[in-house]
Amino acid sequence: MSTWDEPLSKGPLRGKTAKALAEKLGLHTLGDLLRYYPRRYDRRGDLTDLAELREGEEVTVQARVLDAKRRTVPARQGRRRMDMMEATVTDGTGRLHLTFFNRGSYHQNALVPGRLAMLSGRVSTFKGRRQLDHPQYELLDEDGREGERARAYADELIPVYPAVKGMDSTTITRVIDVVLADVDSLSDPLPPELRERHKLLGIADALRAIHRPAEWADVGAARRRLKWDEAFVLQLALARRRHQAEELPAKPRPGAVGGILDAFDARLPFTLTEGQREVGERLADRLDAAHPMHCLLQGDVGAGKTLVALRAMLRVVDSGGQAVMLAPTEVLAQQHHRSISAMLGALGRAGQIDGAENATRVALLTGSMNAAARREALLDAASGSAGIVVGTHALLQEHVTFADLGLVVVDEQHRFGVEQRDALREKAVDGRPHVLVMTATPIPRTVAMTVYGDLDVVALTQLPTGRAPVSTHVVPAKEKPHFLARAWERIREEAVDGHQAFVVCPRIGDDDRGGAEEEADGHPEEDVPGARPPLAVLDVAARLVEGPLSGQRVEVLHGRMAPDDKDAVMRRFAAGETDAVVSTTVIEVGVDVPNATVMVIMDADRFGVSQLHQLRGRVGRGRLPGLCLLVTDAEEGSPARERLAAVAATTDGFELSRVDLEMRREGDVLGDAQSGARSSLRMLTLLKDEDLIGQAREEAAEYVSGDPGLTGYPPLAEALETLLPEERAEYLDKA
Repeated sequence: MSTWDEPLSKGPLRGKTAKALAEKLGLHTLGDLLRYYPRRYDRRGDLTDLAELREGEEVTVQARVLDAKRRTVPARQGRRRMDMMEATVTDGTGRLHLTFFNRGSYHQNALVPGRLAMLSGRVSTFKGRRQLDHPQYELLDEDGREGERARAYADELIPVYPAVKGMDSTTITRVIDVVLADVDSLSDPLPPELRERHKLLGIADALRAIHRPAEWADVGAARRRLKWDEAFVLQLALARRRHQAEELPAKPRPGAVGGILDAFDARLPFTLTEGQREVGERLADRLDAAHPMHCLLQGDVGAGKTLVALRAMLRVVDSGGQAVMLAPTEVLAQQHHRSISAMLGALGRAGQIDGAENATRVALLTGSMNAAARREALLDAASGSAGIVVGTHALLQEHVTFADLGLVVVDEQHRFGVEQRDALREKAVDGRPHVLVMTATPIPRTVAMTVYGDLDVVALTQLPTGRAPVSTHVVPAKEKPHFLARAWERIREEAVDGHQAFVVCPRIGDDDRGGAEEEADGHPEEDVPGARPPLAVLDVAARLVEGPLSGQRVEVLHGRMAPDDKDAVMRRFAAGETDAVVSTTVIEVGVDVPNATVMVIMDADRFGVSQLHQLRGRVGRGRLPGLCLLVTDAEEGSPARERLAAVAATTDGFELSRVDLEMRREGDVLGDAQSGARSSLRMLTLLKDEDLIGQAREEAAEYVSGDPGLTGYPPLAEALETLLPEERAEYLDKA
């Protein structure tokens, strides 16, 4: 009996073939080979009379061999000697010449004069003669059914496999033919009742249909079954993770009536949106539970995620615990510390003269703090004086301790790995802390179910009332330089009205294109050899000060600056002491300056769709309308211009996330690069298979709730280990 993990070297394939499959295609087991699916299917072409052949056509002909002969083609410079066989065939309406290189004796023995055959290939002309080079053929027995068999041969679907040098599609076809003979002995990973419920093919029939379909309906049925394998196994892994998390202990955080959260809500100068209230209630329910909350909060730019997270943190403080907010950069950590302190007011100044009676303290901990400030922050965290601690990676260090850590909030979750999140979790002294991870990059529902399926996903889709709209326009600087000149005029006009602007560049400058902070999250595959380097902050700032923005108050901001200098620039900008900041993407998230009304993004084609949307979210954050100008030298009609047009067409981040997914390789979204292995998702397309993924998620939850170890379904447990072993499943904890 064959097994999915049976090494190819021990099966029916010869050692040399198994070695080539491993080295050239990374296929080591029977399961690897059977899941190496065709990328498309060709037909041999219409059955055609020889007199009607046209050059360049893919045709199938039925003809009789007139003559066949072999000859040797002498070696030439750069080409070795070749064995060649030539033949002539006829169907009574005309003649056609055949040419075969190598294996001449094999073809000569098969295509003997007088033999009837079907032949297929592309028609070409050589020295005025129509010919087929190395055609496929099948010999016919003359029993009166030759025409019927010829038509069937012409209509047959020919699988075309992804090929590499030294391993072409024809060779792969022959190899798969060998192993298809034993597919009936393989265990079917999907339980019979599930297959029956969803009317799915058995695995053996699905594999035969995908590799050797008789008609297009076979391909459709096979793909549906194989998509179920991928979706169901992945959702099983995620369901088991959710189940395991629910088995862990956590201290409930029920809040307190009349506590700091109630006082905070009472002093809010605005009304919570319906979405903020609903998400807040869902988080409250999960914080009340005796197992850890593990939730992903996603929302569009400006939807109020920080406010929702702060209310959850205050609920934990009311319960006697502490909350931590982990930010990826010092600029963002400082911004969060300032905004949370400002929102809390007297409620965040415990121990101070103007502090409220039931106030807490908000501490900041970053790597660049001086020794005295650092000691004070560490003491506040360890003693419990600080109910809320905001910081960067500095929070992860061993000597950072907490009195009662109840909630970990991770901002911009995609910038942290599972190890860093776990390092904070381990600092809880009473069970596991609740975890809330946030992302300002909206994610399509199917991606959330697939990549973040072990998290409880909640979304904020409603913007707070009073938020001004942001209009976005593409500025084709190369085609219409006067458009760019007008952009600088707009910044001057906004400055006259007391407003401010951002100018964003892909890199810092003054040196070679180096560190990660200098590069935009763009599409380097479109870089043109010899093209100018991306525009840099230092160069653009100097040109603006000397030219279009002379007399304006212009400062620069980038990741190589000292943390105190970066913070000082942002403080002056927030206070209205600066007209424009020329920056890298260090201002991409979290920066909140309601008076900023214009953003000019230079070389906008160097950035991805989601990143452009995030950057655009830095303007229009108050009641003043925002303007975002996407400056580019990309040609009209190019993929880069299509991306920019998509961003300009909508401010809906969830819609743009779908556009972004369609424009990227799906494997990138699923974490191929992080896992270092081929993705197990070969058939599943996240945007098109939303309903199927949802059904698989529901089924997986049922199976895991009834049998977490899948002990009653050995083939399913085996498939889970084969398709998604633990070391490859780690990417599910990362973005």
